[in-house]
Amino acid sequence: MTYKDLGYHSKLDAFKQENNLDAFNVGRIALEHKERYVIKTPTSEYDAELIGNLRFTATSRSDFPAIGDWVAFSEYDEGKALIHAIYPRSSVIERQAVAKQGQVQIIATNIDYGIIVQAVDRDFNINRLERYLTICHASGIHPIIVLSKIDLITGDELNTIIQKITLRIKDIPVIAISNLTHDFHKLEDVIENYKTYCLLGSSGVGKSTLLNNLLGTELMKTNEISSSVNKGKHTTSHRELIVLPNGGILIDNPGMREIGIADTSDGLETTFESILDYAQYCRYKDCSHINEASCAIISAVEEGEIDEASYNNFLKMQKEKMHFESDALERKKKDKDLGKVIKHFKKQRKDLKF
Repeated sequence: MTYKDLGYHSKLDAFKQENNLDAFNVGRIALEHKERYVIKTPTSEYDAELIGNLRFTATSRSDFPAIGDWVAFSEYDEGKALIHAIYPRSSVIERQAVAKQGQVQIIATNIDYGIIVQAVDRDFNINRLERYLTICHASGIHPIIVLSKIDLITGDELNTIIQKITLRIKDIPVIAISNLTHDFHKLEDVIENYKTYCLLGSSGVGKSTLLNNLLGTELMKTNEISSSVNKGKHTTSHRELIVLPNGGILIDNPGMREIGIADTSDGLETTFESILDYAQYCRYKDCSHINEASCAIISAVEEGEIDEASYNNFLKMQKEKMHFESDALERKKKDKDLGKVIKHFKKQRKDLKF
């Protein structure tokens, strides 16, 4: 294995030279657990933690390493390392943090493709699919839709699902695979060497089975499907970066029950481009496309030119985005006010010493 096999490229090397990081080793974050990390290099893996300065100067979660990051590190004992710097990220997949208003959760970084897995039986939900697409588009990565467990439905039912997708979602690859026939070569054929892919989807859709088949071994243990809910009993509990034997890098990801929309203006515009194309014909430039007179989008929905379900999903996600932005501004204001209080307190203590 080489650094190129891990996704290392010339821009990262240029950053290393420009920032005088030659004295440090370079590696990629393969695992993360409560501010403890596993760094992967072509020859070794290291248990790592941050140096104090990097930890205490961090102002947000984005200042800490995440799965997929390239980092500069030094080895201080056999298999032990300290992280000194994080290399610039080419992309960041993130969502609104669960139960934390105005905050984001980083899922993975430096991703080229997002593999969105949906089981075609009970899990399939095209609204949720549009949410995953919005996250991918906001991150600037290329989405690939994988429909799993097609052995559980008929060919006609599968064709109906694919037709629903292509009517609402344009120019995104759709790959249908079966757990019985093991036709995973369909996905292998589109995976490129040195590119990084992130698995996205709910629990029980077959991500672990998919990963095992791409690896050709049972890395992620899976159990029999529950007959009551048609879902696997095992779910991935952590994110992990894995180099595939036939090329490509894959990040496995725990199932996400909530896919909260954060600051994703570009993502929404790309996912719902076919809807927003009508906005140029609205009477008002600041049209919200909800209840304004002479709204071209509303007229297109009423005339059947725009899918009503997709339009409703767009409105729901746009509303979430607006709430997130409002919460983020409020949180920023509170942090700023708290900073002023702390600064004033420190000044008072300093003055008392004289």
